[in-house]
Amino acid sequence: MGEVSDAIAKKLRQGLRPTRLKVIDDSHRHVGHAGARSGGESHFTVIVASAQFEGLGAVQRQRIVYGLLAEELRGPVHALSVKALCPSES
Repeated sequence: MGEVSDAIAKKLRQGLRPTRLKVIDDSHRHVGHAGARSGGESHFTVIVASAQFEGLGAVQRQRIVYGLLAEELRGPVHALSVKALCPSES
């Protein structure tokens, strides 16, 4: 994992105490596209399961994740795909 991947994982662990967390750097699939950086770490997929998502809809769950990663989304992260689940869904 790189610096951005590590920051994403750390913030999600601290903010959500997930039962499952996977941070995938998809940057290699976007080489030459807008927002792609030469060193990668610009496009990510996050799969996260947390009890904090219980009773919330998909949009609410994604907003929580985006809020926790606001700094990264303003900077090095160009695209973020989020799959936010309850522990029973993972």
